[in-house]
Amino acid sequence: MALLQIAEPGMSAAPHQHRLAVGIDLGTTNSLVATVKSGSANCLPDSFGRSTVPSVVRYGEDIEVGYGALKAQKIDPLNTISSAKRLIGRQVGDLDPTQWAYRFTDNNKIIELETRQGLKTPIEVSSEILKALKQRAEESLGGALTGAVITVPAYFDDAQRQATKDAAKLAGLNVLRLLNEPTAAAIAYGLDNRSEGTFVVFDLGGGTFDVSILRLEQGLFQVLATGGNSALGGDDFDHRLYTWLLEQKDLNDLAEQDAQLLLSLIRAAKQELTDSETATLRAVLSDGHEVQATLAREHFHALTQDLVAQTIEPVKQALRDADVHKSDINGIIMVGGSTRMPHVQQAVADFFGQAPLNNLNPDEVVALGAAIQANVLAGNKADDEWLLLDVTPLSLGLETYGGLVEKVIPRNSTIPTAMAQEFTTFKDGQNAMMIHVVQGERELVSDCRSLARFTLRGIPPMVAGAARIRVTFQVDADGLLSVSAQEQTTGVQAAVEVKPSYGLDDTTIMQMLKDSMKFAAEDMTSRARQEALVEAESILTAVGVALESDGDLLNEQERADVDAVMQALRTETESGDAASIRAKIEHLNHATDAFAAARMDRNIQRALTGHNIADI
Repeated sequence: MALLQIAEPGMSAAPHQHRLAVGIDLGTTNSLVATVKSGSANCLPDSFGRSTVPSVVRYGEDIEVGYGALKAQKIDPLNTISSAKRLIGRQVGDLDPTQWAYRFTDNNKIIELETRQGLKTPIEVSSEILKALKQRAEESLGGALTGAVITVPAYFDDAQRQATKDAAKLAGLNVLRLLNEPTAAAIAYGLDNRSEGTFVVFDLGGGTFDVSILRLEQGLFQVLATGGNSALGGDDFDHRLYTWLLEQKDLNDLAEQDAQLLLSLIRAAKQELTDSETATLRAVLSDGHEVQATLAREHFHALTQDLVAQTIEPVKQALRDADVHKSDINGIIMVGGSTRMPHVQQAVADFFGQAPLNNLNPDEVVALGAAIQANVLAGNKADDEWLLLDVTPLSLGLETYGGLVEKVIPRNSTIPTAMAQEFTTFKDGQNAMMIHVVQGERELVSDCRSLARFTLRGIPPMVAGAARIRVTFQVDADGLLSVSAQEQTTGVQAAVEVKPSYGLDDTTIMQMLKDSMKFAAEDMTSRARQEALVEAESILTAVGVALESDGDLLNEQERADVDAVMQALRTETESGDAASIRAKIEHLNHATDAFAAARMDRNIQRALTGHNIADI
């Protein structure tokens, strides 16, 4: 029995009609496009038989993409853009400018690069790569594409995902779905090998690192947890070697074309060290200076061992999140060209106590999985019996009074999903509410990332706590978030699609998770104190209002006693902890018991005045 027919409404293909759909791995270093032919997924090659397209775009008199642009990068680096994936959805302030050779404009909202053809955003650069892949697919398949599944790192945030969809739109592609790269790899591996069990997908690409824990069982692909680092990849190994070479040869103030030449030679040497014990670099710089160096594999491993170690920490966290022990893992699927490095393979083998799986090409496996998913979404496999369940990588919530975070969708929740909670007003007569959407694992808003703000207006004036505002969070299959709020008695509502204009910086994602554990006790203490402060403010306001209206019920000494207890509570809120503040709150409650009883008697008398007891 089929678990789910994954097809868009109205897109179920007739038996004689095969819709042309592709999977695209939009990579940092290289990109690929794949499709399903005769029941088998294959990457589509160019006329030279090459399946990859270097993710490089040159802006000259014309726009050049791929191998030609890569070759030109050595002589025209300022107009040749590579690694755009590491820039997409980001701000200039998020970057380390020493690692980039480009000319950035001073724009706080979005990155813009100065080229011979004017200012270009990473979205536009990525769209050129997608256009080249689209053209290759349509020429190879002999027709227009119905749509494409495009893969993204599991740890891409809303801004980075939306920017990827925008790039596809510019390229004229219909995006059937954004698919997390580790999930795509698991689809390709699981369906190809008919495997079942719990697997780790270890995805180290050119610019990003992802890890996912998946359970494959009778056609069910369930992502149990995901983790990673959106700013760690093969580029960082290249940069480490580049820095070493500059220090060894005492090279300073290199021309950009010389820097690009050395970087290309370093990448070649790194790849050579996968199979050889040594690699030699030789280059003649633009000033005639000759550079020659020999690098041993052992030395390369020593230089970059800390980068390899950085991949293991997210693996540990993902296992904890999935509540799975490493001894329960049936296999480790290696994805991304950077996993070919021997010390990466060894680190994974040492950690899990078993050799990783390498029977699929790590460069192609993501594109193949995306192609399989695209084939299903296009409606070409009506009888397919598999279901894909992915997750959201970070918690989503909103700010409540006092700067506290209320989590609505916990991290590692299965998507697509929708969750709702009810909130209320804090002050009497409040007729509007600011909804502040945040992302992160900490207890205070100041320690999380702000995603969006919007205002719900038209709340009927009521006493504090009487209004009922239902806030709904929806995360779609692409991992994009929308939030709506509705006041339940009147039906007034407001909503926002969360499309922040910038992405997370290089270390924020992993730092958020590490901080949530490191500061767990401190956060709970801070939250408890903040909740006590909110309660203290509420009771002080309520008692103050009562004294204004019915203060005459107290004699001079009783009023002085209440005022003294109120002042003691105010003083305690300045520096006291949660326990001491709550103790003062309790003291104030006891001090006003008699006053509250007298007020109740007065209110009853007011209600009865002028009425016949028989009518009540």
